[in-house]
Amino acid sequence: MKQSEYFIKTSKEISAEETSDNAQLLLRGSFVDKLMAGVYSYLPLGVRVLRKIKNVVREEMEAVGGQEILMPALQPRQLWEETGRWEGMKEVLYRFAGRGGNEFCLAPTHEEAIVDIVRKRVQSYKDLPFALFQIQDKFRNEPRAKSGLLRGREFSMKDLYSFHTDKDDLNKYYELVTQAYLRIYKRLGMEAILVEASGGSFSKEYSHEFQVSTPNGEDSIFHCSCGWAQNKEIAKVKKGDQCPSCKEGTIEIVKGIEVGNIFKLGIKYSKDMNLSFVDQTGKKNFVEMGCYGLGISRVMGAIVEVSHDNNGIIWPKEATPWQVHLLSLGNNPQVRKLGEEVYNLLTKQGIEVLYDDRDESPGLKLKEADLIGIALRLIVSEQNNDLIEFKPRASAEVKKVASKDLVKLIKEFYNV
Repeated sequence: MKQSEYFIKTSKEISAEETSDNAQLLLRGSFVDKLMAGVYSYLPLGVRVLRKIKNVVREEMEAVGGQEILMPALQPRQLWEETGRWEGMKEVLYRFAGRGGNEFCLAPTHEEAIVDIVRKRVQSYKDLPFALFQIQDKFRNEPRAKSGLLRGREFSMKDLYSFHTDKDDLNKYYELVTQAYLRIYKRLGMEAILVEASGGSFSKEYSHEFQVSTPNGEDSIFHCSCGWAQNKEIAKVKKGDQCPSCKEGTIEIVKGIEVGNIFKLGIKYSKDMNLSFVDQTGKKNFVEMGCYGLGISRVMGAIVEVSHDNNGIIWPKEATPWQVHLLSLGNNPQVRKLGEEVYNLLTKQGIEVLYDDRDESPGLKLKEADLIGIALRLIVSEQNNDLIEFKPRASAEVKKVASKDLVKLIKEFYNV
């Protein structure tokens, strides 16, 4: 894609009310547009990042047997009354009346909808286990939408729900998904901390959060270097205490951003909505369920929070909107010609290239490239002669290479 034809307009300054790093950089870099508090439009650069994140999540969910579906955001009151959440969650539900006096909500979560699907199709133990997931927009009437993409009223979410005959099978799958989540965050350039949290209203057991450490995080995490961690909601330790797990380490407190949350739902929703099966002995049992949430748009914001410098965003390789940002500096006809040749060469090889072919100053182009933060930058300029400057965004290292070597080097950089 040639940048002269691309729908992108960076900004030097934005509203002073945007205090979080992710809001400032994503707005300035033309990844998103703010419609109102907690509601964003995703512009071409932003859509490409979201797509990359979704692809990573899909790959890992399918690797643990998840099958993708898509459920409606619009849901009837009757379904939510079965679980008591029409009133129980009224503070965050967007509720409204439709034709004929029927009432509806925009779903902030999809337990009711998934159970309604499954209870129509499961009768026997032979129908279990399985797992279904979706990537869907959610709607929550947050009292205080803030921190850019980290706390929104409309946001993209991945839900995985698993269905089992017994707790042992649920526990095994829960561990499988836990490891898949850790792989997702690592692939997206983040080291997530697995944190014990409250099981909420439907589980006496712990749930688990996945937190990314950052000084600007909203949550406080009590943790030890051995890997033990709890959030402040349930922690009975304080900073400096001996670790209750390894008995050797010392408890520290860090700030974090929650990027995922998983629960063993047990039979809470199965019992409320009569999702049952007949076992080998002919006995009727309620299905054991697990729920595994991951905020797609929230992850996008979290990446920016933990991966940027004073000049702009530093996208990890698997989330970068384009694989290569190619810059042609100056108006020398030979430089322009080489830029076009490199662009055509890489494009024909299936490499994603954003080519800055605009008639702008070198300084402006370089500043915008830093702000946008594409993982790999190539520069053609008069001072480089026929060589191309090869520079990863995350590194100060610069190579000058011949065009014939570019494809090989780019594929090595991306491990493909």
